[in-house]
Amino acid sequence: MGILDFLTGEFIDVIHWVDDSRDTMVWRFEREGHAIKYGAKLTVREGQAAVFVHEGQLADVFQPGLYMLETNNMPLLTTLQHWDHGFKSPFKSEIYFINTTRFNDLKWGTKNPIICRDPEFGPVRLRAFGTYAMRVADPAKFMREIVGTDGEFTSDEVSFQIRNVIVQEMSRALASSGIPVLDMAANTGDLAKLVNSAIAPKITDYGLSLPEFYIENISLPEEVEKVLDKRTSVGLAGDLGKYTQFAAAEALGNPAGAGGAMGAAVGAGMGLAMGAQITQAGPWGGGAGAAATVAPPPPPVETVWHIAEAGATKGPYGRGHLGRMAAEGEFARTTLVWSPGYAGWVAAETVPELAQLFTVMPPPPPPGV
Repeated sequence: MGILDFLTGEFIDVIHWVDDSRDTMVWRFEREGHAIKYGAKLTVREGQAAVFVHEGQLADVFQPGLYMLETNNMPLLTTLQHWDHGFKSPFKSEIYFINTTRFNDLKWGTKNPIICRDPEFGPVRLRAFGTYAMRVADPAKFMREIVGTDGEFTSDEVSFQIRNVIVQEMSRALASSGIPVLDMAANTGDLAKLVNSAIAPKITDYGLSLPEFYIENISLPEEVEKVLDKRTSVGLAGDLGKYTQFAAAEALGNPAGAGGAMGAAVGAGMGLAMGAQITQAGPWGGGAGAAATVAPPPPPVETVWHIAEAGATKGPYGRGHLGRMAAEGEFARTTLVWSPGYAGWVAAETVPELAQLFTVMPPPPPPGV
């Protein structure tokens, strides 16, 4: 075996890359001395690109396919190497495989709240988070701007910088959008498009693209959300008088929990009355406000009843109406009644409020009179 045959057999003649890490973006083909055999076979699979770097200078970029590393397939590298036709000695170059597939489900989020001016609530602090997908759009630019000489580059090494770009534009978009906080959820799609368009030039400078960008949630601070929950449950705009009426009606409609709810309603009503008296009386119990009339608390809500009779229901009737019906003999102790808050129909005499209607009724007249 001659020395040329020995050298020919020493150098690898098949160059390819199979990756199963799911986060590697760039991998450098390792060969001692970076010696590549002239005429070697280069396999670039779908979702990959191969970048040749010769003597520190980017020489060629190969898209998916099978290549023979010869002068006709590497025009730029051939010019740099000054090959003569037919010269088949090994050459020294670095080969980087670029993963051009999508890297999905990458997270982004705001570290600190974004202060915005809401048309309804005034200054508010907002947080936002979501996901995005990333891919290498320009392998040569990605090598120059981001990777450099890193032999194994992962998505984590660039995702942090992309998150910074996203958060900066997200802050600007939220602050200038003018969209009320309560309408943010209905406009996350439009905001995502706006942010993606704003960051596209910077991402393109890295040789990357974001084919997908999503805003999953825009939230208020926890203490503000609790206040909104209370406001939503009551359905009021901060009117304490209406809240008192609401609590009283809820207590009357729910006998089982009437004690606590009614107590809260009465306490709120007493607090309103006392506050009004102190305000009108002035700091020394007199003054111009002393003669003002104190507004009475709201009247209690009357309980209404339905009657079951001959397979049909009648009503609703108030307690006064039922009293007249009892006097006329149209309403008896055994009459089945129901009111909101009761699980089913009950006899009238079992309800303390209605049983009093029968205790004042005169006895039936004696026979023969």
